[in-house]
Amino acid sequence: MRLPWRWQPVVLPGAVRAAGLLALGWVLLSGCRRVERQPQPGGPSPDRGPRLEVITTRSGIQMVRIPAGRFRMGSTAGEKDERPVHEVWVDAFWMDRYEVTQAQWAKLAERNEFLPIDPSHFKGPNRPVEMVAWDMAALWCNERSRAEGLEPCYDELSGECNFEADGYRLPTEAEWEYACRAGSTGEFCFGSDPGRLGQYAWYARNASRKTHPVGLKRPNAWGLYDVHGNVAEWCSDRYDARYYGTSPPANPRGPASGQRYVLRGG
Repeated sequence: MRLPWRWQPVVLPGAVRAAGLLALGWVLLSGCRRVERQPQPGGPSPDRGPRLEVITTRSGIQMVRIPAGRFRMGSTAGEKDERPVHEVWVDAFWMDRYEVTQAQWAKLAERNEFLPIDPSHFKGPNRPVEMVAWDMAALWCNERSRAEGLEPCYDELSGECNFEADGYRLPTEAEWEYACRAGSTGEFCFGSDPGRLGQYAWYARNASRKTHPVGLKRPNAWGLYDVHGNVAEWCSDRYDARYYGTSPPANPRGPASGQRYVLRGG
């Protein structure tokens, strides 16, 4: 489901390194980054094999390499803003393996007087951070970049993202859905059987109306945890309900303007 949220309202964050992600309201952060220039669209779809490339960054956060490939984005069974289903190519990038925890958030938020250190409603160092607005998520991404000697991606006045910078950022919506699916063409990352959802996600039937520590459920095929449920996650894209009808076929980055941003998962 695509959810539009305004820049200022309080929500949870997610982040990418030159591809990363945050969460909101119940949203959290997860991170990802670009690594190298990729071949032009037209190559094969990624291998869903078990081999994982995992690194630990200088901030102590694990990231997984998401291979380049193409997929069908959107849903015919979802809301109108999830249509039309369209083929998208995504370059390779790195994404945080887990949602950003409250402990990880606080460690970097302490470096910046404009970031709340403990914004979450449901407290716990290993629970995902939440109740973070989009602009706060972008600012945290910049602080994470600075802490590792990387170039920040976001202009802190306009919110514009420099996709050529080598620092951390929120994932584009296409990157988020591609990484979430991990090669799956079903309704979920594991297929279309809702009876299996509880193995992979905290959701209405098992979450007891609260968030839970990250990484307790099964990961998807590419080693990412909590891609369904627990908290929703911010994307870098501005929101436009009609964008799917005009988005480019390779590495779409969302509308050029707008005051609301895309929220996925949760």
